[in-house]
Amino acid sequence: MIPYMDPAQESLRYPIGRFVAPATPSAEQVAGWVEEIAALPGELRAAVEGLSKEQLDTPYREGGWTVRQVVHHVADSHLNAYCRLRIALTEKDPTVRQYDEAAWAELPDARSGPIAVSLALVDALHARWAALARTLTPEQLRIVFRHPEHREPMVVDRTLGMYAWHGKHHVAHITSAVLPLAT
Repeated sequence: MIPYMDPAQESLRYPIGRFVAPATPSAEQVAGWVEEIAALPGELRAAVEGLSKEQLDTPYREGGWTVRQVVHHVADSHLNAYCRLRIALTEKDPTVRQYDEAAWAELPDARSGPIAVSLALVDALHARWAALARTLTPEQLRIVFRHPEHREPMVVDRTLGMYAWHGKHHVAHITSAVLPLAT
């Protein structure tokens, strides 16, 4: 059950809405998600292109991360997701590691480091991720793994959908933080 959140806060926190996974995604849905994963690096670059230091250091909402932290978070989060996918594909009934994303976002490289490093990481990572995901068989897409923060087991196909959404979600955070500064 999703806890109640004030609608204004909900739209700032989830500008494209929350991810809702279908119980059994179709092959077309999965293929679409893989293409969204492949497209994210370009969308992320376009969202931050030409931003000033002031814009990069602007939070996307009150109490939220800065645009810079969001870019670094996408790289961190998607790197972890890619590793988890590979673990799910190569180990039997694995439990993957969690990490403290809020603490990672407060480390000096995420708070003040150049975003070019994370953009390059996302470029390379998503090229590998999409290439691997395009080769997955229907059986591999249904592989289950466990994550300590989730009650229900995770499934490879729905996880691809979640991260396709996650990338678009954070691009929307960036554009919503930057647009008010541009006017």
